[in-house]
Amino acid sequence: MAHSFDSTDRLLVAIGGNATHPEDIEGTSREQKAIAASTAEALLPLAMLDNELIITHGNGPVVGKILMRQALTRDTIAPMPLDICVAHSQGGIAYLLVQAMENALREADSSRHVACLLTQVEVDPDDPAFDDPSKPIGAFYDEEEAQRINEELGWRMKEDSGRGWRHVVPSPDPKHVCDISLVQVLARRGTVVISGGGGGIPVVRGPKGVRHGVPAVIDKDLTSAHMANVLGIGLMMILTAVPKVAINFGTPEQKDLDIVTMRELRAFQNEGHFPPGSMGPKIDAALRFLEGGGERVIVACLDEAMQALRGEAGTHIVADNG
Repeated sequence: MAHSFDSTDRLLVAIGGNATHPEDIEGTSREQKAIAASTAEALLPLAMLDNELIITHGNGPVVGKILMRQALTRDTIAPMPLDICVAHSQGGIAYLLVQAMENALREADSSRHVACLLTQVEVDPDDPAFDDPSKPIGAFYDEEEAQRINEELGWRMKEDSGRGWRHVVPSPDPKHVCDISLVQVLARRGTVVISGGGGGIPVVRGPKGVRHGVPAVIDKDLTSAHMANVLGIGLMMILTAVPKVAINFGTPEQKDLDIVTMRELRAFQNEGHFPPGSMGPKIDAALRFLEGGGERVIVACLDEAMQALRGEAGTHIVADNG
């Protein structure tokens, strides 16, 4: 049965890094173009609506590979700092998505435009995350490989939700999305806006508004929640690899959640159901968005985006009075 909910004429959709670059691919350009095309097909029904549509995306697998590429060539090519690596991943992923989405729209006889806005996001230089790197990026390694990488490259490695070891980097909170007024102007004129990729390029602001990059990767779901709140958007979709949020995930007692209130979700969170390396950041972002005035968060599988928007799929998280 479909769930009734508020207007969907203004929508922010966050797609995971694995929706643009799954862990199980080699990462060839051909594979990435094919994945972008299938992502565009999944999002096409949303783009065919008469709406304001903003799309954000993760970059975890891609920025990790950029860092690894640099590590392998560090003796011949000067490495780039992490903020520039994030910018590279943001631009490359967005190029593929813009092209794939416009191609899908043209095939559907729509003249709607898609644009990417390279997005800087201000963070607090004193954010405690800089002293406690926790954001996993890149590939999974076994413990022996992780130890060798730590010794050779100085990367901080951490075990990730029982799935293996990964490189972790600081993940400060987003404080301000630079040029968010341009996102708003583009969306209002009907352009599908791809923005905030990979959580945005992390920068700090000094006197007179002078900015410079810092070595970090901001969580894209937190940036998405912040953007939606600032823009006054009531509905945020988080599209990922699983069909619903579940409690007791991966156990015989696993239970998928259909409609859940903030209060119920927070209770599950406090019981430890959402590990930090997997569903945890999405739950944090959902709660922050609703606390900031949002009306509803839908967590669903990318392939079920339209069904989820109609209330026929996914987990729907609502404010306590919703």
